[in-house]
Amino acid sequence: MSISVVPEWMAELDEEDVAFIRRFLLASGSLKEVAGEYGVSYPTVRLRLDRLIQKIRLGEDRAADPYVALIKRLAVSDKVDFDAAKILISEYKKQKETNQT
Repeated sequence: MSISVVPEWMAELDEEDVAFIRRFLLASGSLKEVAGEYGVSYPTVRLRLDRLIQKIRLGEDRAADPYVALIKRLAVSDKVDFDAAKILISEYKKQKETNQT
């Protein structure tokens, strides 16, 4: 893959996310080693990885429904709590179904 052809999901990551992925790969996927490098606990690194995975998946969801993807991104970045995000998405889908019938 040429550097000029960066996948969309990767282009949307910030520098901090890319640095984390680099460290993770250089540590051969060892979360314990990454935790040591960052000076944080294993659960903290696991949470960071889980959020990064969610962020990448959200990039894939964006094409399907931009509004739902936006709400999910806000929840992943802690700008909206998950319960509120679920309610917003649920109500949006109900309204969308009502408008289609």
